[in-house]
Amino acid sequence: MSDITEQENRTPDASTRDQNLSGIGRSASLISMGNIAGRILGLVREMIIARYFGATGEVSAFRTASQVPTALYDLLVGGMLSAALVPTLNEYTSLEHRKTFARLVSSLLILFALALALITITLEFFAPQIAQWLAPGFRVNTPHLLILTIRLLRIAVPTVWFISMAGVVMGILYAQERFTFPAMAAAIFNLGIVVTTPLLASSLGILSLAVGMLIGSIAQLIFMGWDLVRFLYQENLLSSLRPSNHPALSKILHLYLPIASVTLFSTGQIALDRRLANSTGELSVAWMQYATTLQQLPLGLISIAISLASLPRLSHYFTIQDQKKYRQTLSTGLRLVLLLIVPAAAILWILGEPIIRLIFEHQSSIFAPEDTARVFPALRIYAIGMIFAAIDNPLNYAFYARNNTLLPAIVGVISILVYVITAFTLLNTMGYLALVWADTIKHSSHMLLMILALYWQIGRLQAGLCISWSKILGAGAGMAVVVWATYHLFQFYIFPSYNLAYDNMTTQNFTKSPTFLVDLLILSGSAGLGLSAYIMLLYWFGVRDFATLVASLRKKSNI
Repeated sequence: MSDITEQENRTPDASTRDQNLSGIGRSASLISMGNIAGRILGLVREMIIARYFGATGEVSAFRTASQVPTALYDLLVGGMLSAALVPTLNEYTSLEHRKTFARLVSSLLILFALALALITITLEFFAPQIAQWLAPGFRVNTPHLLILTIRLLRIAVPTVWFISMAGVVMGILYAQERFTFPAMAAAIFNLGIVVTTPLLASSLGILSLAVGMLIGSIAQLIFMGWDLVRFLYQENLLSSLRPSNHPALSKILHLYLPIASVTLFSTGQIALDRRLANSTGELSVAWMQYATTLQQLPLGLISIAISLASLPRLSHYFTIQDQKKYRQTLSTGLRLVLLLIVPAAAILWILGEPIIRLIFEHQSSIFAPEDTARVFPALRIYAIGMIFAAIDNPLNYAFYARNNTLLPAIVGVISILVYVITAFTLLNTMGYLALVWADTIKHSSHMLLMILALYWQIGRLQAGLCISWSKILGAGAGMAVVVWATYHLFQFYIFPSYNLAYDNMTTQNFTKSPTFLVDLLILSGSAGLGLSAYIMLLYWFGVRDFATLVASLRKKSNI
């Protein structure tokens, strides 16, 4: 172990840092275990979509329609959950504030239920206009896809009410550090499509996906609502459930307004993204979404889980004005995120092609080798942006914990402008990949600006953070070399037929792909050796966080 690492071990803050890492690691692992189920079912969902519908214009119509509930959830609840609900409600979790907490819960649920009902009715009425704006290419070139998008949108719109109400319940549970049921919520939602599509695809076609979304959202709300009722019953708070005009409601609104403004811009950016993607071809949205699904898997399991696990602690330390522990907790989260996201990005970058074939192409007679060739470059670009997005999440939550939503909102608007400029600059020459690059550059610019803003607000974080990051990136580079060398060894020397398939892909001759077994052997062998090399290098470089994380997870598994 290096002298620098030994010096870190002798600092008085070492035990506090280890406690933070252990606590965040256990909470994040709990969230991740639930997220694993959700992400696995999410992959199964995408495999089912690929199996039954491939990468077609119908799938692009569904992606366009399903984006509306997702974007509105982000606008109405997603940003509020982490920026306002959890930090504010966390202040009323002590025993003396239990009844106040119950009254706040009542007020929030009633207000959101009424507001969301009005929004849902409005969306149903304007569904044709929304579809025409999102997919102008459909209106000109494929009118039948525009009609299909309107039908899908009208089925999916009620999902807005259910997933948004589920998001409010999720924020209430997170404030109480009840992570288990919220972590499983994504699995319940994805289960809707997983179960419904095989049953209804033959009779409803692509409409079965929208029906599955709706069923999944209803089940998700019931699932988390049960845990909230159970908590209120255990704490004898059911009798205190009556709405009141508490100052905390005004505080939530005050914190949310900046985030709502930038989320509105972000919603417009997403709508513009779909509009531009549809203009580059009817399959572009489908290709981009398959790549996004693979990118979102590690982001959800790692970055979002760690950020959510850190948020209640960061809010608590800010409330009691313990800046030292606040910095330590944030630094721990940032090290942990990079430690886990680097190998995931390396695997997606190098092994993305066999991953796409295994998950989508080999499972479907409709998802063709050409689709794999179009999804792979998008996935590679997304893998670069994934590292920036992963680091960016804890930085955002660090500001939310400080009741500062204005700075993240300003940075968000700037990054959206970066996206728009990049997209329009590259669109004519790169097609749909221009939008993928624009998204990646947006995330990188957002992360860099957030680091500068955080430094301006609180100064330096914990000493040694940059050194830890350097060691992790060094270990990741070594892992990437091992994965690349092993992959090419398999590709050119052990499986000659794989080399032929590779030549077919690079020459745009999409006639032959490797078999499922060959792809599985190459993927598992290359990734396995790469991860082994990464672990060895982490120990070699003396990355203390990795050893502490392993110890904390072992301790949790023995409980």
